[in-house]
Amino acid sequence: MLDPVLLALLSMQRHSWEQGVASHALLDLGHPGLARLLALDAAVHQSADGRLGTVGEESGSVNGAACGEALIGHPALDAQLDWLLTRAPRAADGTLFHVVGGREVWADTVYMVVPLLTATGHPREAVRQVTGHRERLCDGGLYAARWDEDTATLTAPEHWGTGSGWVAAGIARALRHDPSLRPDLAGHAREIVDACLALRRPDGLFGNVLDDPASFTEANVAQMLAYTTCTGVADGWLPPSYAGEGRSLLAAVAPLVTPDGLVTQVCGAPTFDRPGTSAEAQAFHLLATAAAARIEA
Repeated sequence: MLDPVLLALLSMQRHSWEQGVASHALLDLGHPGLARLLALDAAVHQSADGRLGTVGEESGSVNGAACGEALIGHPALDAQLDWLLTRAPRAADGTLFHVVGGREVWADTVYMVVPLLTATGHPREAVRQVTGHRERLCDGGLYAARWDEDTATLTAPEHWGTGSGWVAAGIARALRHDPSLRPDLAGHAREIVDACLALRRPDGLFGNVLDDPASFTEANVAQMLAYTTCTGVADGWLPPSYAGEGRSLLAAVAPLVTPDGLVTQVCGAPTFDRPGTSAEAQAFHLLATAAAARIEA
């Protein structure tokens, strides 16, 4: 029997990045065949420019790259990597823009591209992407969502919980693929985790805007940080004490999972600006659970 959370995830409509994060969860749960089936469908929906999983009017420049990890060895990945490395829109320093036709840097991009870059042998490019996003979006370990390159201003300056989660989790996954990058990236992942943990609410969760007590309570950032901390402990770049933090974060989310397996009280699809449910939150529940199990193994 598959986990109810996984069954709920598989029942959901998914955009390109959601398809990718779902495949990551399946890989980590030990279902590589099922992960590859999801990735193969992303290849079916590959755009002419190489972006994977483009369904409808997909404006994202980088989101499809999340589908690439489960496609290693498949020719569709070559076109995706060519797009990512040479043709995708980017700033003068090489930092990728998130949307085709726009010139904004988004925190989400780190998770979409950095793990794939490390998994496919492009470590320096991975570090460059983290550095470029950190310089534009990070403030004391907390991330804003979006930066406009033309005006050199933050267009979404709030310290968005999920944005910080995307970066921390992206680094954690990248370090699984290439541990040699720990001196470059592990310290920043820990900085993000510590900055976020300092803002936990009494219920063990976080605000959608981390440092705004009036923002709605949001659970997916807790799952993203649980994945990051448990991965860091299992892989040896975080002290063992962080395992307790990871388990505590998962325990705080547990009451919000319905009998049908839906993780509730997360940034809800499709607008992600109010509480609801989402495929990415389903996937991160599974990713965090798998990471916690690695500590026990």
